[in-house]
Amino acid sequence: MLVIFLFLVFLLGFSHAKVFVSQWQDAVTPLMVDYIKRSLEKAEKEGGTLFILELNTPGGLESSMREVIQEFQRTSIPVVVYVSPPGGRAASAGAIITISADVAVMAPGTNIGAATPVQMGGERMDEAMREKVMQDMLAFVRSIAKEKGRNPEVIERMVKEAISLTPEEALREKVIDFIAVDRADLLKKLEGRVVKKHGKEITLKTEGVQVVEIGKSLREELLSVITNPTVAYMLLLIGFYGIFFELYNPGSIIPGAVGVIALLLGLYGLGIIGINWLGLLLILAGLLLLVLELITPTFGGLALAGAIALALGSLILISPDSPYGDIPLSVIGTMVALTVAFFLFAGRLGLKAQKRRKMLGTEELLGEQGEAFTDFVEGKGKVFIHGEIWNAVSDEAIRKGDTIIVEEVRGFVLKVRKA
Repeated sequence: MLVIFLFLVFLLGFSHAKVFVSQWQDAVTPLMVDYIKRSLEKAEKEGGTLFILELNTPGGLESSMREVIQEFQRTSIPVVVYVSPPGGRAASAGAIITISADVAVMAPGTNIGAATPVQMGGERMDEAMREKVMQDMLAFVRSIAKEKGRNPEVIERMVKEAISLTPEEALREKVIDFIAVDRADLLKKLEGRVVKKHGKEITLKTEGVQVVEIGKSLREELLSVITNPTVAYMLLLIGFYGIFFELYNPGSIIPGAVGVIALLLGLYGLGIIGINWLGLLLILAGLLLLVLELITPTFGGLALAGAIALALGSLILISPDSPYGDIPLSVIGTMVALTVAFFLFAGRLGLKAQKRRKMLGTEELLGEQGEAFTDFVEGKGKVFIHGEIWNAVSDEAIRKGDTIIVEEVRGFVLKVRKA
């Protein structure tokens, strides 16, 4: 009985081990940073014992690369970066992310390297700036190589000479730890491996454990296109052009609306504003565009742009892993439709009411017709209007019986003119 009890305890303890797996198949961007942060936080909250990132990337933003590496260093969970599938790559920023992992692995048929820094859009940097960026990157990769026990000379050549290595070359040059054919082979070879993390030695347990895959959320899927550096760069320019044309030709409205939305998306794609700020600013821009639709005759153009901005902002405002959960699509759709309807109908009626001539007190007489009750002498006389006789003044010669129109109310005196 004791043996059975110990065996059951062993099985229960063993089953609690969890390996969390994320996949990234795009450029290194702010969206990747958000995705890695969310994945690691989920793994930490749910008792993960290992985090695996299956990576296939052409590279991307240096700032986002550093943030991903900082997340790897922050977490207490051992991190494995697995360059896969066969035919994939860890190029440029992706190469440095790979070597920064506690365990770096490649699948057959992949490659790693070509990590020379380049400027956004591929433009050439001047020599002084290039040297500064190069030396900064070299110091960074040397620090990583020393910490992880990798070959600093070869890794420096990835940066200086843009060399790229096959899995066999990377293993021979001690850039990676081993080669795995697929995920099953990876987990098998990780079993029993000892890694150092925050000054502690951790023995990995990967055979028979629960594997939890962390997929992209809907907003991450949508933003994956925006955070491509080239797309973000183009959105930024479109935003500037749209706003410029609006300022150059005030009242055209549509270029300005498109420009504002494109500018906000471009700023997020380049990592200048965070995702929550992007959501908030898009919602505010959407509301502003709906207000402008009320006061400008754009025949629905601004309303459409406002609805798009409002929907995008609502979709990405709240993280799916927030304590309260994300906003359901049904709620977003309903609220966007109600908001647009409110501005187009209730708001328009309110605006018409504001423009309508007031009908209270003496102001109801403005624009009303009446009849001259007496001849006007020296510009003064009396008029009969709404069943009442009023003192009146006029700049015109008016005779008794003439039809008049009220132009102005001055206390209890009306200024009138001939109809």
